[in-house]
This record gives sequence, structure tokens and C-alpha cells, in this order.
Amino acid sequence: QVQFVESGGGLVQPGGSLRLSCVASGNISSIFAMGWYRQPPGKPRELAAAIRLGGVANYPTAPKGRFTISRDNEKNTLSLQMDNLKPEDTGVSYCYVLWADCDRTWGKGTRVTVSS
Repeated sequence: QVQFVESGGGLVQPGGSLRLSCVASGNISSIFAMGWYRQPPGKPRELAAAIRLGGVANYPTAPKGRFTISRDNEKNTLSLQMDNLKPEDTGVSYCYVLWADCDRTWGKGTRVTVSS
């Protein structure tokens, strides 16, 4: 199994930026892709961004032009740069792994709060 260390969440004012990081360890040889889910209060968890081993990124629900996902394959580190944050971005962000056998794993999450 994989273990995640998620960091980078916190309180930020509207228009500010945060950079989320996720370090994966354990049995990581079968990871197909990694990404970030977001869950606003009272709403379902949604896949915001994902990136494959080769570096191809997708942004299913992340706001266009404000979020950028990246990955350091050698260090098994996933990052999400979030710029121009808005109050609606408030919620818990979860590091996510898509395994080669199509199983999925989420981390414990890191909280993002956008407020004045």
C-alpha cells in the first residue's frame, strides 16, 4: 500500500496562492497516475487535476488558468499550484493515486480555507 504525506494547506486571503504537496511512499511501483481531489463543505469530492507518469495533465474540474499540477517522478512528489484563490475554493484537498489495476487511493487530506 501507499502512504501519503500531504502539506501546503492553510488560510489564505482571496487572490492569494497556495502550493499543495504530496509525497508518496510504500508500494508505489504500480502507480499509473496521481492527482488531487477537492471537496468543498457539504459537496461531493471531485477530481480537480491529475497527471500521468509521462507528464500529461488533465483538469477535470479545476478552474482553468488558476491551478497547475506537476510531478517529480524521482521523488514521488505531487504538487498543485493554486493561484488567484477564491472563497469557493475552500475545502479539503486529497492526494490521489490511480493504480495500474484501476483501484484508487486517497490520502487524509489537507484543508484549504480562502477567507478575508
